[in-house]
Amino acid sequence: MSVVVGTAGHIDHGKTTLLRALTGIDADRLPEERRRGMTIDVGYAHVTLPDGDELDFVDVPGHERLVGNMLVGAGEIDAVLMVVAADDGPRAQTLEHLELVDCLGIEVGLAAVTKVDQADPARIGEVVGAIAGLMARTSLAGSPVIAVSSLTGQGLEDLRSALVGVRDRVRARTRPTPDRARLPVDRVFTIRGRGTVVTGTLRGGRLGRGDLLRLEPAGRQIRARELQVHNRSVDVVDEGGRVAINLAGAFVPSRGDVLTTDADVLATARLATVLRRPPRMDPRQPVLEWPPAGGSAVRLHLGTATVDGRIGRGKRDVVDLPDGRRIAWIRLDRPIAAANGERIVLRRPSPPATIAGGLVLDASPPIGPSRRRATAERLAAMANATGAASAAVRLDLHGVVPDRSGTDFGGFRLAADVLADMEDQAVVRVAAEPADRSSRGHRLAELRAALAGHLRRGVTVDGRAAATIAMAVLNRMVDDGRLDQDGDLIRPPGRRGPTLPAATLALMDRLERLLAVTGPPGLGEASRMAGCPPEGVRALESAGRIVRLGPDLAYAASTYRDLEATAMRLATSAPLSPAALRDATGTSRKYVMALLEELDRRGVLARTAAGHVPGPRAGR
Repeated sequence: MSVVVGTAGHIDHGKTTLLRALTGIDADRLPEERRRGMTIDVGYAHVTLPDGDELDFVDVPGHERLVGNMLVGAGEIDAVLMVVAADDGPRAQTLEHLELVDCLGIEVGLAAVTKVDQADPARIGEVVGAIAGLMARTSLAGSPVIAVSSLTGQGLEDLRSALVGVRDRVRARTRPTPDRARLPVDRVFTIRGRGTVVTGTLRGGRLGRGDLLRLEPAGRQIRARELQVHNRSVDVVDEGGRVAINLAGAFVPSRGDVLTTDADVLATARLATVLRRPPRMDPRQPVLEWPPAGGSAVRLHLGTATVDGRIGRGKRDVVDLPDGRRIAWIRLDRPIAAANGERIVLRRPSPPATIAGGLVLDASPPIGPSRRRATAERLAAMANATGAASAAVRLDLHGVVPDRSGTDFGGFRLAADVLADMEDQAVVRVAAEPADRSSRGHRLAELRAALAGHLRRGVTVDGRAAATIAMAVLNRMVDDGRLDQDGDLIRPPGRRGPTLPAATLALMDRLERLLAVTGPPGLGEASRMAGCPPEGVRALESAGRIVRLGPDLAYAASTYRDLEATAMRLATSAPLSPAALRDATGTSRKYVMALLEELDRRGVLARTAAGHVPGPRAGR
């Protein structure tokens, strides 16, 4: 992976000059920055290390009024290079930047004491000791401090060697996830004849020319027309780092948006966070209330995004942990792109001051019935969980979460108590006397609806998902022998009921053949044509031999699978329009729209402004 180092420190302490001496690149890219001699916006550079590897640099502003811009850059770095001038020593923004680095939890870095050509050895030693002492109070404790001069070159080779160590420490801590590319946008501009270009720091996975990316929080699909790394066009970026992307299409992203292939990145206006108190580096600054009270106005910095919001006031919105951290639910003024585990900083909007650092615990915290599951114990377990345990405690908090593998309950995972409760309900309902005693069993559709309604009273899930989960639970109980199924009837184990006569079974076969076309007649009409009674229709559906797309539209299962395969093949090569699917299947718009709606609902496809594209459950 490519490592990104951010420079930080007080204004006019030589950050940009040091980068120029290291890299030969002037990170002051704006005319106003060059005129005023100060970094106003985030700048970028890169350097080749002695072993031939490359490091990316993010040069952040040092002026107190530009802390927001500083955090745009700091939100996308792996390590930090603190810069302190030997003649001036640590100053206000040195202290504030150290505080913000600690809030972001950045643990790898080093410090450069610059302008040593302008100070005597005693002064240099004093400043080296001072910055080492300050870093010892933060997440950078123990980081090396190197004295350098950007003008004479003194110490620059030592600094380059130290940067090799920084790179190695970052890589030892980072595990790439190749299928989850994520690029927070920090710059957007237009090139005549080429269109929109965005830049950012790529994390998590491989990105190739022509790849289709999801833009959040807009929820749009955008194609990467061209890629550049360090001003060179490339076909693939597989080691992360600074990347420029020429985007296809007319839509223009904004700073703070995220381009991604990671399903964990969500558009959200609500976050569950865990906050910790920042170190008080500057005793002259006012002491802020800790922990921040419910209802407090905050400015949240996440990645390259900045958005205002408020900490929730409810009794479940704040939970204090024994180690001094606070779990806080934050309601944002507008949606942003976020994922679990991302670093955040909270600032007071006015007068500006740092409130807390922390992490996103849940980018989509539970609402509705599942909100009742947000007990202090569950939230504390979530705040303390790491690695694979995080997924388990999040499931316990929500009760139901989507399952990417699709091997559990119709594309969902259920918390143990939720599953046990549904199985208990199924047993109780099936054991009760059915309304139609002659059937000696419960209708599958009625039982599924009852279980789905019970599930929705306990956890937050939409109606279709609840029905899918209920059906999966019943199928599992039948497979395990805890229930018996006979056609569309469900009974307790061992309780036999009437079987369908041979004549009805033959009529069911006839109906199935009538529905094995791309433009079938209405289900009611087809049933009359086949002479199939209602119990035969129900038995076909419960056995999975027909797939119902609406009250009066159904396909034979084999035909539906062929139509789904055709839609997937077309959507994989280009966004799929209804007209294209109609032409490929030789049917009418009525059938095509019903089919696309069903595939969107199941997540096989996803509808975008350009057309239907492969969805999160494509190929499963």
